[in-house]
Amino acid sequence: MAMIYDRFMDATEEACLRRWRGELLADLEGDVLELGAGTGANLPHHPSDLGRLVLTEPDKHMRRQLEARARERRPDAEVTPASASALPFADASFDAVVSTLVLCSVPELDTTLREVWRVLKPGGRFLFLEHVAAAPGTGRRRLQRVVDPLWRRVADGCRLTRDTERAMLDAGFTLERIERESLRKAMAIVRPSIRGVARRPAE
Repeated sequence: MAMIYDRFMDATEEACLRRWRGELLADLEGDVLELGAGTGANLPHHPSDLGRLVLTEPDKHMRRQLEARARERRPDAEVTPASASALPFADASFDAVVSTLVLCSVPELDTTLREVWRVLKPGGRFLFLEHVAAAPGTGRRRLQRVVDPLWRRVADGCRLTRDTERAMLDAGFTLERIERESLRKAMAIVRPSIRGVARRPAE
């Protein structure tokens, strides 16, 4: 997957993802944690004046590429193999957590969201860009359900039918902004997407 991922995503990056990443991350500030940073597609978009930038990537092949790109673009970034479901950071450590095309593939979404909540400071922001299940009752949703078991095997655990928006609300996050749009140039089964900002309420 690490060998082909960038080429597989290139058309969609050019069509929409690169712009969406830039818009989503433009006003980040303070200490930032990025989950599943992959090969480093977000690196050009993180502001240069962050207090701390920590990038997690448990896949060793992806992490090798991430480390090389970080040395070139963001030598101040910390790269760690930490899993999103067991983050080795103290409670309330970060001003913001970033997740782009990650939550579809974590084994336990609820556990990951609890960890995001835990490491965020009260009032901290969770910035997300994720492909999700299509609207209920649509032909695309039915196709996703049929294809999902095989897709998980060939796409490194990626789930096509996750309702990530509902999961964030159930975890206690407040949705400040959410946009629903098609991932252009992507395969039809992964086109439905959401992006925006959720917040851990201030205590």
